[in-house]
Amino acid sequence: MDPLLNPGPGHVTGSAHANEASTSAVSWAAIMAGAFVAASATVLLVALGTGLGLASVSPWPNSGASATTFTAATAIWFIVVQWVSAGAGGYITGRLRTRWVGTHTHEVFFRDTAHGFVTWAVATVIGALILASAASSMAEAGVQAAATGGQGAALGAVNQTQTGTVVSAYDVDTLFRTATSEANSSPADARAETTRILAKGLPTGDVSAADRSYVSQLVAARTGISQSDAQKRVDDVVAQLNVAQTKARQAADAARKAAATAAICTALAMLVGAFIACVAAALGGRERDEHA
Repeated sequence: MDPLLNPGPGHVTGSAHANEASTSAVSWAAIMAGAFVAASATVLLVALGTGLGLASVSPWPNSGASATTFTAATAIWFIVVQWVSAGAGGYITGRLRTRWVGTHTHEVFFRDTAHGFVTWAVATVIGALILASAASSMAEAGVQAAATGGQGAALGAVNQTQTGTVVSAYDVDTLFRTATSEANSSPADARAETTRILAKGLPTGDVSAADRSYVSQLVAARTGISQSDAQKRVDDVVAQLNVAQTKARQAADAARKAAATAAICTALAMLVGAFIACVAAALGGRERDEHA
């Protein structure tokens, strides 16, 4: 039999080529319009949430949102923001897209849904670029401020040897310690040395016995109290500083956990936004086909 009259299963006839569209099924004009609508709605809603206090923590105790309620309120607000902005962007994309003539309804539904998802993705990228630009500007300003303010302090802070070992002012102080504290030393020098001793010991959890004894001698020499009273005063101050440092670490750990929870909630909110954008685009496309 002639193969031209009965082509094989893998052969593509000319009519199949004629049914294939010459242009892409992606309507980038409609997608960009919906993406900008979604991004604008996101900026508007985030600003509104900030003004209503849904994205801020009160610095006063028992007033405003705490770290826990801040995370919960932010998660709920992020879902609302994604819901509204993605829904608006997806619907606009579906309504503005050019109607496909002679295309199966299932294919039309898939294309509308895909257009909604792409709209959400483009809007997310636009928002990420805006946030990255703002964060970069803030970081650059902070670095400049730190560099300007730290020039004077950097002159006498630490010296680094060629081997990479950092020599602190505390290490230098230990070289020049006398057997007994000098009462005629200036108050500024005594306070500065005491500050360096406490700053050296507290990060490790405690101040060594030798350092405590030396600081108590400084306190007794400067204040005129007995050695035992000075030792008790030093122990009390070290205990208070340890308690304060423990609270600071607990607060930092709570903030880290809150940030992790907020990140997870943000990711879930974004998934909700992607779903809503697909549904809204399909709904917009359906109404477009019914009324166009």
